[in-house]
Formats: sequence, C-alpha cells, structure tokens
Amino acid sequence: MTPNRHNDSARQNTPDNDAVLDAVRDCVLAVGVRRTTMTDVARRAGLSRMTLYRRYPDVRSLVGDLMTREWIAVATGAIPGPRPGVGTRPRIVEGLVTGVAAFRAHPLFRKIVDVDPELLLPYVLDRRGASQEALLGLLADALAEGHADGSVRPAHTGRQARSVLLIVQSFALSLRTMTDEDDAELAPAAFLAELRTILERTLTP
Repeated sequence: MTPNRHNDSARQNTPDNDAVLDAVRDCVLAVGVRRTTMTDVARRAGLSRMTLYRRYPDVRSLVGDLMTREWIAVATGAIPGPRPGVGTRPRIVEGLVTGVAAFRAHPLFRKIVDVDPELLLPYVLDRRGASQEALLGLLADALAEGHADGSVRPAHTGRQARSVLLIVQSFALSLRTMTDEDDAELAPAAFLAELRTILERTLTP
C-alpha cells in the first residue's frame, strides 16, 4: 500500500538503490517514519544528501518505494510454485493465507501500525497504491491460470482479483481489532483458518 505514482526507473532494482532502501528501513525501524530524516538515510546509505535528493524528493517517497519492495517480496514469497497434481486454487489460497500472516508479522508493517498508522489510511479509504496495483497483477495472473485449469470459479478476472484483495487486505490490516488472545476460538490462527475457508468458498467453481 504505497503511493500510486510513476517511479523513476533509473533508481529501481539496482544494488545501489537497494542500499538506500535498506538504510530507510533501518531508520524507520529505529525511530519511525516521522522522525526519519533525509540526513539520517544519506548517512546510513553512505551518500551525500545532495545525491539522495537527486533521486528522492522526501522521506515519504523513500518510504513508499521501501513499502512496495517489502510488500511485493512478501507476496511473491508466499504463493508456492506449480506442483504436479495440485491445481492453482489451493496454491492461491495457501499463498494468500500465508501472505497475510507474514505481512502482519513483518517488522516494517508492525512499526508503521504502532507509530505511523496514518500512512496506511489513504490506501484503505481513498486510492490504490503501487504495491496494491502490483498485488492485483499477481492475483489476476494466478486467477487466470485457475480459470484455465478449472480450479477457480470463472469470473471477470479483474473484478475477482480486486474482490479477493479486499478480503485479504481487511484481514491483514484489521485482524487485531477482532482477535482475543485469551480465547482460542478468537485467536489469530483461528481467523486465518476462517480466511482460508472464505477464500476456498469464493474461488471454488
């Protein structure tokens, strides 16, 4: 859930830029977004402030690219690859449930929720961000495979992907408002099992 904006391709997917984003991550985990400065990031990345400003206008844009990198890594790491005799739907469902658990446990997500939760509000209430667009693309591709092999209920692929993301996003962002650690039936693991059931039922032909 990051800003839906054009990213300068020159700064994407390079070891040098990864070092900058690693520096941002370290700063945010240490003090939060609001207390992170461009000076802090430049120092940790071993760059001058002017070099950093030539790439990014402010800390928010740095954090946007960082969130995109981290959330997409969670998503792509969650869905297992094709397995003989296993349809696409089980892989999608398992990957989404695993992804929600991984996302909620991610140190960057936990820090933002605890210290700077207002960063997430625009992407829940007003607009889609770059990471959401990327997730929709991954979902649409997986659902299309499921349509082709018959394991996923036929539907408009884009609408189905957006609907599934709405379900998954609500569990990822709001689950702790519904859980009760003192009741095993209302613990996070029980809700993740419920998410698995919801996804199976909505995607089964």
